[in-house]
Amino acid sequence: MLDPMILPCIPAEEYPQRWRKVQTLMEEQRLDLLIAYADDRATYGAAHARWLADFPVHFEPVCVLLRREGAPVLLCGPESDEYARLRGRVEDVRVLREFTNPDEDYPYSTIQSLSQILDDVCGDAGRIRSVGVAGRSLMNADLVAAFRATLPAAAWRDVEGDVCTLRAVKSPAERAVIRHAYLCAQAGIDAAVNAISIGVTEREIAAEAEAAMRRAGAEGTGIDTIVASGPNTRPILARTTLRQVKANEIVLLTLAPRYEGYHAAIGRIVLVGNPAAEIGRALDVAIRAQEACSSALHPGVEGREVEAIGRKVVADAGLGQYFLYSGLHSVGVIEFEPPIFGPSSPTVLRENMVISIDIPLFNTPWGGLRVEDGYLITGRGAEPLHQTPHRIQR
Repeated sequence: MLDPMILPCIPAEEYPQRWRKVQTLMEEQRLDLLIAYADDRATYGAAHARWLADFPVHFEPVCVLLRREGAPVLLCGPESDEYARLRGRVEDVRVLREFTNPDEDYPYSTIQSLSQILDDVCGDAGRIRSVGVAGRSLMNADLVAAFRATLPAAAWRDVEGDVCTLRAVKSPAERAVIRHAYLCAQAGIDAAVNAISIGVTEREIAAEAEAAMRRAGAEGTGIDTIVASGPNTRPILARTTLRQVKANEIVLLTLAPRYEGYHAAIGRIVLVGNPAAEIGRALDVAIRAQEACSSALHPGVEGREVEAIGRKVVADAGLGQYFLYSGLHSVGVIEFEPPIFGPSSPTVLRENMVISIDIPLFNTPWGGLRVEDGYLITGRGAEPLHQTPHRIQR
C-alpha cells in the first residue's frame, strides 16, 4: 500500500516562486496582464494550470491571470470552482461567464464576465495596454474574440514559448516527482512484459500496465498507453486494439504515466518468439543510437548536436528514412514539452533539465519500434532515470 506521506510532491511554497518568475518575464516584456489558458486535452492541455496552480483541469477550461504584482486569479467554469479551491494553489477563484454552457443554468453560482473580473482585480480594465497569452493555440476562436473585445485597446503577444522556457530547468522537488513518475513507468513496463503471451489482446496488456502504474501512484497518463503488435506497430502513434499477439512478432510498448502533474516516458519493443531477423538488426541499430546519444548529453551542448548523433547511427545503417521525428525532447508537465531538440533547434542543454531520447523507426515494411529513455542532465553528463533493459524477449 502506498504511503502518501513519503511520496514526493511539489510543495505549496514553490508556486509563488513560479508566479514571480512569470512576473519577472512580464516586467521584461512590459506586459500589463498575462493570461495562461489550459484545458483537459490529455497530452498538453493542462500544462499551464498545473504548473502555475497545481490544478488538474477536467471538463471545463481554465485561465490563470497574472498581473505584474500580487497573487494570480484562476478563472474556471461553474462546475470547477469548488474543486479549484480544494485542490489548487490559487486562492482567488472566479467563475467566468465565457466558460459557462449556454444550455445550462447555474442559479447558485456567482458568474462574472471577463471585464467585470478585470475591473475588480486590475482597478480598470481600460488601462490594460499589453497582454501576453500562453496556450493561445488551444483557445477557440469565440473565446479569443471575447477576450479581444473586452480589451480592444490592448496589444496581444504570444508568450507560449517564453513561459515554457521558464519550466525547462527543474527544481529539486520537480526532479523528485519526475523520478517517481519513472518508477511508475517502470512498473507499467514490467507488468506489460509479464502479460505478453500468444493469444492475449493488446488491450489486456495495456490494462495490466495501467493498473500497475496506478498502484505505483500515477494519476493517469500523458499520452494514451500504446500497446501495438505485429503490423499495428508500423505507425508512429499506434492505438491499442483487440488484436491478439501472435508468435514470432513484436509488441511495441510506449508508456507515459502522469504523477503529480509530471510525466515519464519509456518506449520498448518486446520480441515474441523469433521475429524476422531484420527486426532484430533494426533494434540493435536503435539501441546503438540511444546509447550514443546518452553518452553525448552534457550541459552546454546544443541538443540538436546530440540528436544528430543518433540520426547518423541510424542513417549509416541504411534506416535513416524511418527516423521520422525529432528524437530529443524535454519532459515535465507535458510528456514532450519544449524545448524540443530537433535538427532546427539551437537550444542548449542545461543542468537539471529532464530529457527524453526517443529513437524512432516507423513506417517500415516490417512494422515499427521506439527505444525511449529519460535522463537528468547533471554537471558531468546525464543520469538515466530508469533501468529498463533495451532488449526484451518473451
